[in-house]
Amino acid sequence: RRAMPSADIPEGSAPEPVGRGLKALREAAAGCKRCDLWRPATQTVFGRGPARAHVFVIGEQPGGREDVEGEPFVGPAGRVLVRALDELGIDRAALYMTNAVKHFKFELRGKRRIHKQPTPAEQKACHLWLERELSVVKPEIVVCLGAIASRAVFGANFSLMKQHGKWFELEAGRRAFATMHPSWVLRQSGDEERELAYRGFRDDLALLTRL
Repeated sequence: RRAMPSADIPEGSAPEPVGRGLKALREAAAGCKRCDLWRPATQTVFGRGPARAHVFVIGEQPGGREDVEGEPFVGPAGRVLVRALDELGIDRAALYMTNAVKHFKFELRGKRRIHKQPTPAEQKACHLWLERELSVVKPEIVVCLGAIASRAVFGANFSLMKQHGKWFELEAGRRAFATMHPSWVLRQSGDEERELAYRGFRDDLALLTRL
């Protein structure tokens, strides 16, 4: 069997995966219409990485570069993340990387596409794919980048500013921690502020080197 063509998917629904692996999930997610974000987006941006990765990294949503290329963390924020991983001696290729929301949400300002935060309903509609990715990859460690990712894993009462950089226990023996999204580093107003934010971000990620 083959996945149902996107044109045949009813509004508010998504095709069921034809198979149990990441490839089947990726093909099904490509036709997802569970919320309206699929309409203006170029494509679904699904996770990438080893099918049995020990570390599972969750961002918030794709940016403009990711929307075009179809892969997570390939834009400016991704470069910040890769810089931190390289400085810590962590191989990005060993990590599974994805986003809590799989489509780029934006508003047009002239010809520019400006990032907009997904609504709680849009985040909820996309949570199915994150749960399925976790169930297939079965990671030992989950890293949440940003508030949307943190709430998707820890719940609505999680305070990123107060609880980042700390280990928490999840179900199935998993451990997890949260830190800021690398786009937050880029949004700081001056060079000194960005460097301080970057150091804090990298220090949180250093938890991965102490396993």
